[in-house]
Amino acid sequence: MLKRSVVIAGRHNTSITLEEEFMKELEDIAFQKKITINQLVTEIDSSRKTNNLSSAIRVYILSYIKQN
Repeated sequence: MLKRSVVIAGRHNTSITLEEEFMKELEDIAFQKKITINQLVTEIDSSRKTNNLSSAIRVYILSYIKQN
């Protein structure tokens, strides 16, 4: 598991904990979308349907991969 500090919406500091494989996919998606990890996590945070941000990120990654 990897822990990473992120800033949501440019103002809220938090940390996410993801398996190494999910962290790599998150970085790859941000690169493909030409945005920062913070911007991507902000996007995920704004549309999540669960209280757990790390879980929402995993679901987002799975959905992204299935669509591409």
